[in-house]
Amino acid sequence: MALLRSTEVPAGLAPILLPGERLVTAVRAHWVKLAEPVATTTLAFVAAIWVDSNVTKATEMVGTAFWWLFLAVLGRLVWCLVDWSHNWFVATDKRLLLRYGLVTHKVAMMPLLKVTDMSYVRSIPGQFLGYGKFVLESAGQDQALREVKWVPNPDRTYRDICAEIFHIVPPPGDEDFQELGELDSGFPDVDAVHNATSDRLDSYSRAMPIQRPAARQPRRAEERPETVYESEDLKRRRRSADTGPIWPSRDSRRSDD
Repeated sequence: MALLRSTEVPAGLAPILLPGERLVTAVRAHWVKLAEPVATTTLAFVAAIWVDSNVTKATEMVGTAFWWLFLAVLGRLVWCLVDWSHNWFVATDKRLLLRYGLVTHKVAMMPLLKVTDMSYVRSIPGQFLGYGKFVLESAGQDQALREVKWVPNPDRTYRDICAEIFHIVPPPGDEDFQELGELDSGFPDVDAVHNATSDRLDSYSRAMPIQRPAARQPRRAEERPETVYESEDLKRRRRSADTGPIWPSRDSRRSDD
């Protein structure tokens, strides 16, 4: 099943999205979720035909009961199909949402900032048929959105959500992240910030301790002059031009005599 991108907001999801909220991915449950209702309806239809073709006048009511049973199972299949079409798992740049419910619409939501862990489980049938399950953990104890089952294309969906959580810019040429990479994340360049911070810390690491002059000799430990560390750039900034040799004053020469 193809994933829906930010330019393809379904009509059923528009009321629950906030203004300016960007849609990352939106998927319905995998078709395997409908496998049991389809199989049950098929078996009920086959059984109704077989019983109807072998009934007699004495067992005619049995054949009628099987047809009524088939109609009930068929109605259940139609209900499951309509309910499947209204259920969505949505990831935006702000939240994770699970919209479900046919008669009573329900929405379970978790902000991306509160997602502390997202487990990704794929059973053996899920590996062959292409579905998985997400288990979400948050900082709070009670959460409305914990398990998301029957997720189609789980590898791609998992990468899209993780890239949005950690603000990872996709590599060029990656088709799975192509549309996500075209959008501006709005976050500063991590490498640039890290390099600037490292350079500043390096300059402070080369600082030399100096002592502030004291008017008198300190008597107690708390009166000792404070040690101040001065970096190289501050030294160069404070250093004035060379004034040349300083000749001794008359007072100093008299004292020498």
